[in-house]
Amino acid sequence: MARVSVLDWLLDSDPAIRWQVLQDLLDAPPEEVAAERARVATEGWGAQLLAAQQPDGRWSGGTFFPEWVSTEATLRLLRTFGLDPASEQARRALAPVHDAARWEYDPDLRFFEGEVEPCINGRVVAIGAYFGQDVRGVVDRLLGEQMADGGWNCEQENGSVRGSFDTTINVLEGLLEHERSVGPDPAVAAARERGEEYLLERRLLHRLSDGGVGQERWLELAFPSGLYYDVARALDHLRLARPAPDARADEALDLLEAKRGPDGRWPLEKARHARLLVDLGEVEGGPSRWLTLRALRVLRWAGR
Repeated sequence: MARVSVLDWLLDSDPAIRWQVLQDLLDAPPEEVAAERARVATEGWGAQLLAAQQPDGRWSGGTFFPEWVSTEATLRLLRTFGLDPASEQARRALAPVHDAARWEYDPDLRFFEGEVEPCINGRVVAIGAYFGQDVRGVVDRLLGEQMADGGWNCEQENGSVRGSFDTTINVLEGLLEHERSVGPDPAVAAARERGEEYLLERRLLHRLSDGGVGQERWLELAFPSGLYYDVARALDHLRLARPAPDARADEALDLLEAKRGPDGRWPLEKARHARLLVDLGEVEGGPSRWLTLRALRVLRWAGR
């Protein structure tokens, strides 16, 4: 495909993708972007997810489980789709969540109060900050749990003294969303930047101990990502967090660029989810609009 036909292919899709293509790849006027984004609440995947909300305010009967279709997973997808948090539909959907969604292991603990693992709390912060909920207490907990190397790790309570790529990317996305939604905060920014340095010191891929790739799955492009780290996810975070790429991300950028197919599109290399509440029209091994959008805007940010 020529570049123009790849963009046409992206635009021939759901409003959740179209508005981001208009904004991030085509520099469309803000009013055009806003009009397309508003359709997320009333058409396609966004409307389908909103319609799947149960009368008690949860999705699929649980807060964190069943995996990929729970309240947490659905709100994360709605954030990814760009459902306008100020829309009537978003306000109506979020209103019952705080009281209805309780963590499975403790019915007294509300969703937006967070839980015990930083990998999950990072996602709580990202969702809560985006949708205008008060998650400051969870943010403060995360700031206190940052490890000496700059990362975070869910296994810290079990004695781990090193950061984890998976946990760290979830926390970084939450802290950045908090800054973007609530406003600048020097303590939050400092912790986020230390966490980004943790990844960049390892060139987004490598162990410090021997220089090897930490896990082969970090090289696989997946959507949705869920808990899991991959290089495209890390690069997309840096795109939002920093005005220009760092040279230490060059290897990861080369890898992402090399995964482009001869038709100009990127494949879904790994479907980590068993099922979703919406059919995104993507199959493992086939072309992925979500990953193509992610890759193109990362490469554009990187001047490639």
